Amino acid sequence: MEEYGGGGGDLLSEAMGSAARVVVVEDCVEAPGAFVLHLLLKRALASGGAAAFLALAQPFSYYDRVLRKMGCNLSLHRRNERLHFFELLGFPGGAREGTIADSFVRLYNEIQRLVEANRAGENAGQFTVVIDDASLLEVVALGSVNDVLDFLHYCFALTSEMNCSLVVLIHEDIYADEENMGLLLHLRYIADLVIKAAPLSTGLAADVHGQLSVVNKGTFSEQRAKAQKVWNFHFKGKENGADFFYPGTRH
Repeated sequence: MEEYGGGGGDLLSEAMGSAARVVVVEDCVEAPGAFVLHLLLKRALASGGAAAFLALAQPFSYYDRVLRKMGCNLSLHRRNERLHFFELLGFPGGAREGTIADSFVRLYNEIQRLVEANRAGENAGQFTVVIDDASLLEVVALGSVNDVLDFLHYCFALTSEMNCSLVVLIHEDIYADEENMGLLLHLRYIADLVIKAAPLSTGLAADVHGQLSVVNKGTFSEQRAKAQKVWNFHFKGKENGADFFYPGTRH
């Protein structure tokens, strides 16, 4: 059994590798995957990294409390301008200030400015754009999937143009209907790495909260060219992180 500590010694870090630029986290009601997003945010801020966190699901106080238990002080990172936090209430205007498309353009321009400023800094580290979550982007877009797709396309372009990363959480069960799968399929298409949280196929268990499938479909370095591409293991969420382990190895 391995406990996530933000380094390379746990199953999730091993499955992810280090080359993924676009990471999509899929979950469902039976197996929420927000804890994976929290782990990735902590990882993004480690070793001098910076992040723009588009937080639509919860207020800052919630994330600060959760990440503090994981040993990551978001308030400190925010004061040091390594964490740039965007709340739903602060989303640029919506229909009140022009079109939805205009609002997304303003939001993207602000994120682009932060990425460029990070690159120009004396201690420039990896920059990550984190979105919690894609389904709520649709809500603030008043149901305009095309505007959300355009915004995500712009963010995706940043990963190659500015050498930054993009992490997006999406609730798979919301898009179970074939007619509404456009956003989910688009994210799967652009992703280098897909992390899917799902309930146990055998039902509920006291010491296992669900299973993770990690599909690494990105471009690999020569060292990882023959590496394992698909990983499946169990997880148990905790206040300060999560345990990851293969089936049958929990003691």
